[in-house]
Amino acid sequence: MKDNTKKLYKLSLTAMFIAIGWLLPFLTGQVPEIGSMLLPMHIPAFLAGFILGPFYGLLVGFITPLTRALVFGMPPLYPVATIMAFELATYGFVAGFIFKVLFGKFKFQYVNILVTLIIAMLCGRIVWGIASFVILSLNGTFTLQMFLSGAFVTAWPGIILQLILIPMIIQGLYRANLIKKL
Repeated sequence: MKDNTKKLYKLSLTAMFIAIGWLLPFLTGQVPEIGSMLLPMHIPAFLAGFILGPFYGLLVGFITPLTRALVFGMPPLYPVATIMAFELATYGFVAGFIFKVLFGKFKFQYVNILVTLIIAMLCGRIVWGIASFVILSLNGTFTLQMFLSGAFVTAWPGIILQLILIPMIIQGLYRANLIKKL
């Protein structure tokens, strides 16, 4: 692909991932408890990181919750969408960076995707905890118990869903020749 065509292609996919991030939460019926369990906005950020690389993964992750909050009012812009913007940006960036650096851009083997995903999840959870601590400390306190509950206990269904779904999607796109050298 020529340089301009390549950039336009990546920009188009970026817009598509943001749109998917806007639409997936509607599957949870706009019930915040279900959304916080299934984590639907996380999936496009991870996919963008794997498919488009760290920069576009970061972009999708940061923009999606903020713009969704502004357009649909969910999640609430402050503090939830603001904290999510940092968390999702980390997911997209780390997934793209680790996958590219450790495994090369086109080694779409299940174990490579899974290792990258787990590392990105842990980094994103840490950033979520730091962002929550900084932002929520302005209004009160943020405890270790709140961190563990929000990052792992409440989110375990979404974590399992992501660990199953994302490698399947990435491998399926690769095998169908829909992921090409960018």
